[in-house]
Amino acid sequence: MNTRRALVIGASRGLGLVLTEELARRGWRVIATTRGQGELAGNERITQERLEMTSAKQREGLRERLEGHELDLLFVNAAIDRGDLPITEVPEEMFTEVMVTNAYSPMRTLEALRGLVKRGGTMAVMSSEQGSVANNTEEGYELYKASKAALNQLMRSYATRHADDGHTKLLIDPGHNRTNLGGPGAELEPRDTVPQVVDVLEAQAGAQGLRFLDRHGETVAW
Repeated sequence: MNTRRALVIGASRGLGLVLTEELARRGWRVIATTRGQGELAGNERITQERLEMTSAKQREGLRERLEGHELDLLFVNAAIDRGDLPITEVPEEMFTEVMVTNAYSPMRTLEALRGLVKRGGTMAVMSSEQGSVANNTEEGYELYKASKAALNQLMRSYATRHADDGHTKLLIDPGHNRTNLGGPGAELEPRDTVPQVVDVLEAQAGAQGLRFLDRHGETVAW
């Protein structure tokens, strides 16, 4: 059996770190990007690369360093939140920062690295049910919700533009996890939810088109 290979963008901590470790535990070879050095524990199945995802120069540098690699999975995991403010109180600089980090940069990263993913491989992005327009029935976190909705819309455009590339395309909602982003009051623990996410990634491998799925493999409303 050939060793499966993955590239995880944003593996410094939280969901990205646990995802990297879970893939390695299942026998995958994983290239994991972090913003600094020495942030991943030693594991012979994990190779660390540095990347500031919002930097076009660094995205291109990573692509050049990985030239010749053939991946089964590219997973982009990156997001920030700047608090629970109504949009009327969000400064323009904050709006730009969150949109660039949560929507623009993940898609530019997919575009920069898509050539490394073999036909039949998977392009996945960590999204959130908070990006669902249909499910937006509670107040709060307007900017974060908007950024994830933008990410979902851009991913649909990407999937349309690259409909014939043979890649599985996924938006994943992992649920509300106890991470720096999710906060200590979140009901879910990454060590419990990430294995479910990986189950979904493995089950969906080879599927055609774009799907927006939760950690159980159920469709999330757009």
